[in-house]
Amino acid sequence: MSVNIQAVYTGNLGVRATHGPSGNQLTTDAPVDNGGQGTSFSPTDLVATALGSCVLTILGLVSQRHDVDLTGTKVSVTKEMIAQPVRRIGRLETIVTVPAGLANDAAMRDRLEAAARKCPVHQSLHPDIDAPITFIYE
Repeated sequence: MSVNIQAVYTGNLGVRATHGPSGNQLTTDAPVDNGGQGTSFSPTDLVATALGSCVLTILGLVSQRHDVDLTGTKVSVTKEMIAQPVRRIGRLETIVTVPAGLANDAAMRDRLEAAARKCPVHQSLHPDIDAPITFIYE
């Protein structure tokens, strides 16, 4: 299956992207430390966003299969850039917080944690990007 994304440069380091199937749009801006105004997600912020939303989506799929309600589960992804040898994402630290009472079963926790590490975005990251995923069960 393919999905087409169209993007147009809007000036001043801004881009407007359109999701082909839905027509939904988002904008990006370069970060302040790279000459932008920081008024929106940067392209590398979208990588962090994609990782976090992918992890939650995969957890949702697994939880549905096992009749576990993970509503309220949160993810926090902290993106760290590096400058050498080239400017790129160096680390994407992902912390998944599961509310109290959810997934109390050790086998379910193992399933969820394994699934998170197999999400397509995590699997697509370059191996030079440090991308740990930590779970916190409240």
